[in-house]
Amino acid sequence: MYLALKFIHVLAVIVFVGNISIGILWKNIGDLTRDPRIIAHTIKGILLADKIFTIPAVIVLVIAGVGAAQVAHLSILGTGWILWSLILLIVSGIAFGPVGRAQRQMLSVAQAALTSGVMNWEDYAASGKVWTITGLVALILPLIAVALMVTKPPLPAF
Repeated sequence: MYLALKFIHVLAVIVFVGNISIGILWKNIGDLTRDPRIIAHTIKGILLADKIFTIPAVIVLVIAGVGAAQVAHLSILGTGWILWSLILLIVSGIAFGPVGRAQRQMLSVAQAALTSGVMNWEDYAASGKVWTITGLVALILPLIAVALMVTKPPLPAF
């Protein structure tokens, strides 16, 4: 049971981190075109991928990870690398709030350009800056958590 839960946990981590990473790539590719049609299409795709992959992956990785820890008789709060990985994941989730808002704002700006024929690059860039900064936080913290899960360093816990 432990190995099955661990396998599911690792797969969910791959999907979660992979989707966040690829979203960054696709947004940058869309932005390079300077075409509001392509930018809007790209951001819609990123939002859809978050609904289909990122959010379910977070749910599955937490459930499978906690389940694996329980089966292995590892204390969630008493095992430092588990505790700190969860804290990093929670902070990453908090950072994801501004990411989602920025994505919707960028989409709104791009869609407005489709109607008006004029892209408001200043508003798009402002939302893009928030998206980039908070998105990097939302990506880097889970990567640190992956490193903690793999290396299992002796970290303080409760």
